[in-house]
Amino acid sequence: MIDYIDRHEQEFGVEPICRVLRRAGVAIALSTYYYAAKARPASARTVRDGELRDEILTVWRDAYRVCGARKIWTTLCHKGITVTRCTVERLTREPGITGVVRGRPRRTTIPAKDGRRAGDLVDRDFTAERPDAL
Repeated sequence: MIDYIDRHEQEFGVEPICRVLRRAGVAIALSTYYYAAKARPASARTVRDGELRDEILTVWRDAYRVCGARKIWTTLCHKGITVTRCTVERLTREPGITGVVRGRPRRTTIPAKDGRRAGDLVDRDFTAERPDAL
């Protein structure tokens, strides 16, 4: 929300944006925006994520942009950087870093060329008086 207010602050002003957000069910007070969100230093997680992003991008580029989150995590552990795998997965998801998948994808169902489906042989009437009656 803070980013949204920052982007539209010059156009609408902070107070009207907070008022409209409050009506929409997102309660953000004016004092919260000015004192808590703008004056507060960055959290430890945000600072650590910034450091790790640089390391992750370096490892990914050095590996010719073909490794995924698991191999990036393994490489970071070998370098002595302590990080959990779920953190690496989260930070690689944001810029869209994915590993290369070998082989062709398997297709289990191949649609017919005409695109028509099989007809309804029971006319959607599933009531049967005895077994094997339909």
